[in-house]
Amino acid sequence: MTDPTRSFRKLAYNNLFANDRLHDAVAKLSGEDFEAPRTGFFPSLCATLNHILIIDWFYIDALLGGDLGPKAWANEIPFNTQGELRAAQVKSDRHLLDFCLALGAANLREPVRIHRTDRIQIERLDDVLSHLFQHQTHHRGQAHAMLSGTSVAPPQLDEFIVADDAANRLDVMQRLGIDETTLMMLDR
Repeated sequence: MTDPTRSFRKLAYNNLFANDRLHDAVAKLSGEDFEAPRTGFFPSLCATLNHILIIDWFYIDALLGGDLGPKAWANEIPFNTQGELRAAQVKSDRHLLDFCLALGAANLREPVRIHRTDRIQIERLDDVLSHLFQHQTHHRGQAHAMLSGTSVAPPQLDEFIVADDAANRLDVMQRLGIDETTLMMLDR
């Protein structure tokens, strides 16, 4: 029997690993390059990466039954330095990973109440997770493109899901203290 939560657990690991690798590259930039104007939906790497984080806060809070809502983006740039932002993103990503690791099949159909400015949006939990992972991927791609205009080469961000990529993700897994056995357990 196929476990319908497996994909979400894999995507949560992917999210953690891709964000860490991206932030590792961004950490090599000067503060000026981090905040410099760039072409993208948001005007800088600083703004783009902060947006990823605050929208994570918004949706993770909703998934946990909270009512943070639009207060999540009351401060659009909560972190001005790469180090503080990276630490906050890792914390958020681990929180999302823990949430996904605890999911059962029945949870996927549960309603999630998303507090919007003028209403409560109700969506299925699996749809909210899918949207959140898509949002992350979308904006990581923009940050990746922005890095192309700097002296730091954009990192590979898609080597985290299939088993054949194990050797290519060792850097991230070592930084985060996760070993390959952890990922292999997802298939049990």
